Amino acid sequence: MREKWSSRSAFILASIGSAVGLGNAWRFPGLAAKYGGGAFLFVYLIAMLIIGVPLLMMEISVARYTRQGAPGSMRAMNKKVEGIGWLAVSNGIGISIYYAAVFAWVILMFFMSYKFMGMTGDTEAASSLWATTIKTTGTTSGFTTVSWPVVGCLIVAWILCYVCIRNGTTTVGKVVKFTVSLPVICLLIMAVRGLMMPNAMTGFAKLFIPDWSALADSNLWVDAIGQVFYSLSTSMAIMFAYGSFLNKESNIVVDTMIIAFSDLFISILAGIVMFTTMAGVGMLDNMSASGIATAFIIYPQAIVKISGSSVFNMIFAFIFYFCLITLAIDSLFSIIEGISTAVSDKFKLDKKKTTLTICIIEGVLSLIYVTGAGLAVLDIVDYFINSYTLIITGILEMIAAGWFFKTTKILDELNRNTKGFKMPSWWFLPSIKFISPVVLIGLFVWNLVNLFKGGGIYGAADGYSLKANIIFGWLTIVLILCSGLIVKLIVKIKSGSGYKEDDRTWEDFK
Repeated sequence: MREKWSSRSAFILASIGSAVGLGNAWRFPGLAAKYGGGAFLFVYLIAMLIIGVPLLMMEISVARYTRQGAPGSMRAMNKKVEGIGWLAVSNGIGISIYYAAVFAWVILMFFMSYKFMGMTGDTEAASSLWATTIKTTGTTSGFTTVSWPVVGCLIVAWILCYVCIRNGTTTVGKVVKFTVSLPVICLLIMAVRGLMMPNAMTGFAKLFIPDWSALADSNLWVDAIGQVFYSLSTSMAIMFAYGSFLNKESNIVVDTMIIAFSDLFISILAGIVMFTTMAGVGMLDNMSASGIATAFIIYPQAIVKISGSSVFNMIFAFIFYFCLITLAIDSLFSIIEGISTAVSDKFKLDKKKTTLTICIIEGVLSLIYVTGAGLAVLDIVDYFINSYTLIITGILEMIAAGWFFKTTKILDELNRNTKGFKMPSWWFLPSIKFISPVVLIGLFVWNLVNLFKGGGIYGAADGYSLKANIIFGWLTIVLILCSGLIVKLIVKIKSGSGYKEDDRTWEDFK
């Protein structure tokens, strides 16, 4: 018996929790600061409606119809494209392994927030607190150096992840009531404080008043589209898994719009916090599009300058990092849920045991990120997955749905229970078949050009060696792209002991 969401709100909150992650809190404000504030918001909204929403709807609706994870859903459309689903699963594996390490850093900073009490006005001490504790070398050397406090926090991160999803939708539905509402409450508290600070309106204006000249910068369009694509949790098997637990009576069109606009709202709220706070402490020009730098280096400098009260600054630090913890936890466990659903569906395994096994294996692999070289390795792996395999997966998903399957069947499933607002064919079909694939191919080519333009290998300017990029970058891409073949090999081996694949097609799921 397929597990189901206990209620419509459980699905919506879980999906919002998955979509709203650390990137909303730190990357979105940084990009808005870099590209003319309101101008970036304008392009982001367009990209969300044209690309993000249709892709999100497609993944959820196909999964609801087939009641399968990403590989099973793709296979139901066409047996030849099952491998695309395993690409999505593999993206999730690569991302969750390093995301757990970032989550561990956030937990570490939460526990160390008491130290801000003794740093009032000392921006140098605040900015070096994180880097000193994690013992980063900033290079791909230093694998023998380990930060034991981070190891402890990493174990806590994986335990929390497993506890949240150990019973699938039952525990997830309960957890997301808190992990989605608490960060909003924290952001509202920080936004109120930010708006009360001197010069706050300068930051507020910079966020919302468009600098239309920024639209001429092609990088704005590339980064806005990329942020939408990554933010909505597409192409990493999550929304396939969540969609597969939906009741047949659910209204996907309305629910997807709620999820997408909630994601946008929380991003803007995080932007208000960042812009007003940084303006209030005179650091508005210091904002960075780098999430790691913002959360662990730049914002700590702002925290120690928020007021002359060391106790208040410490409390503010606790609230900030607690907010990041609640944003990170549901993003991490949603990725693991997508992986676990796909694997247990394919090989008919016990879901709870599969989830535990995945958490243990990935937990061991994530130890590489607690070494002195961890930050550099994360930088390389994150770049290659987000710039290439995620986009390749999105392109292939669109092509499979738009050209190797009758897309109107997906649209019919999408609009099955809509009484008022329906997803119109003039919006959905052109996006899936033409606009999104073309735009994402353009984004992919753009990233490749930038990759080879700077000396032939990513990170050359940052000092990463060719060897490091091959091992942690290109090898990661090869493993992800070969994931479908690896699964086929496993299936072939298991077939000798009586295992049979699920050969149902789209029509068989009626």
